[in-house]
Amino acid sequence: MKNAGKNATAPPDPARALRAELARKIAFSIGSRERLITDVPGLLLSRRTAPAAPAPATYQPSLAVVAQGRKRADLGGTTFIFDESRYLLTSLDLPVICNVIEASEQVPYLCFVLKLDMPVVRELLSREEILATEAPSDSPAMATGETTAELLDACCRLIDLLNTPQDIPFLSGLIQREIIYRILRGPAGARLRAIATLGDQSQRTAKAIAWVRANYAKPLRVEDLAKIAGMGVSTLHHHFRALTAMSPLQYQKQLRLQAARERMLMDGLDAASAAFEVGYESASQFNREYSRFFGQPPMRDIRTLRSPTALPMEFGNRQSAI
Repeated sequence: MKNAGKNATAPPDPARALRAELARKIAFSIGSRERLITDVPGLLLSRRTAPAAPAPATYQPSLAVVAQGRKRADLGGTTFIFDESRYLLTSLDLPVICNVIEASEQVPYLCFVLKLDMPVVRELLSREEILATEAPSDSPAMATGETTAELLDACCRLIDLLNTPQDIPFLSGLIQREIIYRILRGPAGARLRAIATLGDQSQRTAKAIAWVRANYAKPLRVEDLAKIAGMGVSTLHHHFRALTAMSPLQYQKQLRLQAARERMLMDGLDAASAAFEVGYESASQFNREYSRFFGQPPMRDIRTLRSPTALPMEFGNRQSAI
């Protein structure tokens, strides 16, 4: 019998090799930029060369596969760490506090981000051979899952299409379907399945969340929101909080504050104008809530962000990079 001692050759790790290949492909495609919206529909590449300060952002339904580095996203009281071994799956538009926590010039943070096409998710779920686990009723619409060799291989092939743009219209949809299939087959895909399944309470709650996202500057009556979801007020509150880790009013407030900060930072609005544009009727209330959320009054916060000594900040609401 052969000796299986320390001289034995370890079996090859296909995921490790594919991860290194994905990192090379992302680095080649993105160059020295921090963000690249590619010609492949829904595919974005992200790169950072240093850790960043925590900052609010809104994550859209998407898959984030990290080839190098590590990032953190805080949703309510829950922290999600995604890195080379675990991807991040977001099933709804979710306001988070996020930051890259591991990156350097020598080993930059490199991330593959794919926006999820919910009609495609629903179409795949209609096929009998797609068996996915059920999501606990109190689980959020964000999860991490193991980054397998099969998933990495599909991600590499999707990036390869950038070298043959004539193949993108036909092949990108096929590869994206495979990526969604891989997600749905894993434990992290359970919440995605629930949100995509028509008639499911998570899917009905998602309709209400989408309404708030699209109309955050309008007055919010929870009774009207419950009608949109087709459920009682208390039931909506329960499922809304389960998916987003916050109440409807807290969700709206975070969207408003993030949008106001971006308007001041990017468009040069003063605090009162930004407050009015995102739906606040009282400038003093806006100042109080802004100070509690961001740690200092609006214009002082904007001066800090524009300071040359400020830590680099994550992309904001308008760009929603991961």
